[in-house]
Amino acid sequence: MTHPRGSAAKTAALSAALSGAVDLSALKARAEAPQKQPPAPPRAPAADGAASAGAAPSAGAVIEVTEATFQTDVVERSMQQLVVVDLWAEWCGPCKQLSPVLERLAAESGGAWVLAKVDVDANPRIAQLFGAQSIPTIIAIGGGQPVDAFSGALPEPEIRKWLGSLLDALRDRLPGIKAAEENGGGVEVPEDVRFTEAEEAFERGDFAAAQAAYERILDVEPANEDAKTALAQVKFTARAEAAGPDAIAKADAEPADLDAQLAAADLEVAGQEPEAGFARLIAAVRRTAGDDRNKVREHLVALFELFDSADERVMKARRDLASALY
Repeated sequence: MTHPRGSAAKTAALSAALSGAVDLSALKARAEAPQKQPPAPPRAPAADGAASAGAAPSAGAVIEVTEATFQTDVVERSMQQLVVVDLWAEWCGPCKQLSPVLERLAAESGGAWVLAKVDVDANPRIAQLFGAQSIPTIIAIGGGQPVDAFSGALPEPEIRKWLGSLLDALRDRLPGIKAAEENGGGVEVPEDVRFTEAEEAFERGDFAAAQAAYERILDVEPANEDAKTALAQVKFTARAEAAGPDAIAKADAEPADLDAQLAAADLEVAGQEPEAGFARLIAAVRRTAGDDRNKVREHLVALFELFDSADERVMKARRDLASALY
C-alpha cells in the first residue's frame, strides 16, 4: 500500500503515435524555394526582434512561425532546446485563454524552451502536417520530432507539470535545457493545494476532512486517479482505526457476524497481514449468498485496490475469490 499523495492532474495527450511518425521536413522544400510560392504572411516581431525567413533562429522566448520559417525556427531549433508549437487562430476563444499562459511560462523558463506560435488560418499546411483536428493544439518538438501533445485549454498547474516532465525527459538530449537550468531557468511544478489540504488533514487524523477534500477534487475531475487512490486509502485507514484492537478476536468468535469479518480483515491488512485478511473474506464469500455475499465481495475488491494489481498476493486472492464465487 502507499500513502495518499498528491500531484497535478494528468494532461490529455493527443496521441503517442505522433512521436517519430510526423515528417517535419515536409515544409522544407517550401522554405527553400519561396519564389515558387505565394509570399508568406509577414511575421510579427518577437519581443527582442524575430529573425526573418531563412535567417538564424530568433532568440525570443515567444516567436511567430510561418510555413517558410518552420524548418529553421522549429525543426532546427529543436535540436538544441525544446520547442512548443501553439496552433491557434484569432477566432478561437480557448486559444485566448491558453496562449497568454504559455507565453508567460516560456518567458519564465530562461531559455529552457521556446514557444512557437502558428496562426493556422495563415499557415494551414502546418496544422495539416500534425493532423490537428481542433485548436488550440499544442505539440512539443524535441530533437526534430514531436514528443508529446495535448489539445484544449488546460489549467496552468497541468501545463507546468507537462512541461516539467518533458524537460526532465529531454535534458540529456538537448543542451539548451541544461544550459538554461544552470542559469536558473526551467519550470517549477507547484504543489497542488487541494492535495496539500487533504494530506494535512490525513496527517492530523481528521479522516472526514481528508475524505471531503479528495471528494471535492473528484467532483471537478472525476478521472483523477491520484485522488481516487488517495480517497480509497483514507477510507480504509479510517475503518481500520475504528475497528479496535479486539476486532480479530471478535470475528474469530463470531464467524456469522459479517461486519465483524469486514472489520477484522481491515485490521489484518493494516497490520501487514493482507493474506490473512483476504482469506478471511474469501471464506465469508463461500459461506454467504445474495446481498451478504455481494457486500463481502465488494469490500474485498476495495482492499485489492489498495495494492499494486501485479502484487502476487492480490493475484492469488483474485483467483481464490473467482473460485469461491463460481
